[in-house]
Amino acid sequence: MIRGLVSGAKGGGGKGARGDLVTDITASLVVFLVALPLCIGVAVASGVPAELGIISGVIGGLVVGAVRGSTLQVSGPAAGLAALVAETVAEVGVAMLGVIVLFAGILQIVLGLVRLGRMFQAISVAVVQGMLAGIGVPLMFSQAYPMADAKAPGTALENMAGIPGLLAGILTDPQAMIATLLGVVTIVLSFVWKKVPGPAGKIPAALVAVGIGVLVAALPGVDVKTLQVGNLLNSVAVPGAEQFAGLADGTIITAILTFTVIASAESLFTAAAVDRMHSGPRTRYNTELIAQGAGNTVAGLLGALPITAVVARSSANVQAGAKTRLSRTLHGLWLLAFALLLPQVLALIPISVLAGVLVHSGWKLFGPAEFPKMWRQDRGEFAVMTMTMLVIVATALLEGVLFGLAAGIVLAALRMSQTVIRQHVEQDTAKVVMAGNATFLRLPKVIDALEAAAASGKPRIRLDLTGVTHLDHACRNQVEEFTAQQRGLGLRVELLMPGEAKPAGSGTPAFEAPVTAPLPRRRVPTAQEEAAGPSPWPTAQEEAAGPSPWLTAQEQAADVSTRPTAPAESAEPSPWPTADAEWFYLDTRPLPEEQARSPLVG
Repeated sequence: MIRGLVSGAKGGGGKGARGDLVTDITASLVVFLVALPLCIGVAVASGVPAELGIISGVIGGLVVGAVRGSTLQVSGPAAGLAALVAETVAEVGVAMLGVIVLFAGILQIVLGLVRLGRMFQAISVAVVQGMLAGIGVPLMFSQAYPMADAKAPGTALENMAGIPGLLAGILTDPQAMIATLLGVVTIVLSFVWKKVPGPAGKIPAALVAVGIGVLVAALPGVDVKTLQVGNLLNSVAVPGAEQFAGLADGTIITAILTFTVIASAESLFTAAAVDRMHSGPRTRYNTELIAQGAGNTVAGLLGALPITAVVARSSANVQAGAKTRLSRTLHGLWLLAFALLLPQVLALIPISVLAGVLVHSGWKLFGPAEFPKMWRQDRGEFAVMTMTMLVIVATALLEGVLFGLAAGIVLAALRMSQTVIRQHVEQDTAKVVMAGNATFLRLPKVIDALEAAAASGKPRIRLDLTGVTHLDHACRNQVEEFTAQQRGLGLRVELLMPGEAKPAGSGTPAFEAPVTAPLPRRRVPTAQEEAAGPSPWPTAQEEAAGPSPWLTAQEQAADVSTRPTAPAESAEPSPWPTADAEWFYLDTRPLPEEQARSPLVG
């Protein structure tokens, strides 16, 4: 597999291809350094052994990275799923996690094979941003506790409520204060390290924070909690018959569907974001979804964490100058080699540092700058985004996403159902004119207009719906029932439904009136007739001028009747254009005053 990737990188041949190969290898090392603390931190935040995070990172590189779905996108365990995994593990246990991830991967493969990869792009951006914010806020509060070497109380609301007590405990415990300071330093470095000039700024901030944390933890008198890492191979737990029997449980089925939807959406939205970062080959969405499914299938068989595409590692890959899939694949190889050859190094990393890395990730998921931006762009979408986030924080990820999707659909339906209704009374007639989309969402407004027309006391009612572009079943029934009811009361009700022509004298503007008579054709004179003198037939200018305004109607009729007709056909070519000739008509009717004063003219 690696040989195929290397040959693909060398495919161009020459010095440029060798340069791309070197760049891809360098980029893979950068991605490895970014991925290592994140894989471990996500595993700890998910409530599972750290080794499972590394296994998922290896699979994300060697399995997902080798498939031709996306060129530069990097996959692995994601902070966005940490809260969902932790909740699932607490409910059904670590042993069932493998079965859930396995069948979620199989579903992803099926979705990719039936070419539904782009379906996830149809989800409202407001729902996606609300989902990410709803993931980021609980993640920050949950990781505030490990950052102080404490245990989180439980749900997102409980974690938020416990923050004052956590701060009080930090102030009374020197070791907790040291651990918290390490976490705060990690957060600060994550924000500012990229601004450091020179080569030092190219080093991943998380790696710098880990190095500082390892040094501080080694100092005398410092007793902060460090990572407990076991044997990588011993942590593999293949699901057995007992775990597969759990598929009969509705909770497991719900978890599988939730993992499938959330992991797929996060991966494909990340793909769209990564494609905007570079000018290389675009993502093949269905193929990438199959690749994600293959990765999750393998991860489930090994009992590891679910895999998605991740922005932090993907952006590091792009910024490092990667050109091919080799970089994202090799980073999985480096993760595997490090975990097998140097596991003792992982045991030196303070947990508070990893928690600080995840607090920064949660802040980026929250994206506070997106809220005022959405407010300025679209107030309705802002409401959907905010409600999605709040419901996720208050309940769970699946419930919040479903609520956000429903809110987005309702918002779209309301906006599509724009009905304009005008009412007025002319002499003995109460008129109601409707235009736009009349759906059940606007039914109260339609009923109000109909009842107002009936209450006007006029003997005639005219309902003009010819301007309605869409009339759904509910509104149609209401209008027809109203018409039948009023006619039963002895009123004259004129009903014009969509698609019907308005009768004459209905107030149709002159520029909308159909042409009822063909315009006259002008005969083409022969060369002899032109030489003989003025033509007896009207010229183009005369036709454009129309009938003389000084003639009466009878004179105009006589003028037309006395004009000579076309000569009879003879052996000579006819001066009249043949059937295949091109005719030009000039409409001499005057423009309406409104149209003549159009601001778009002159």
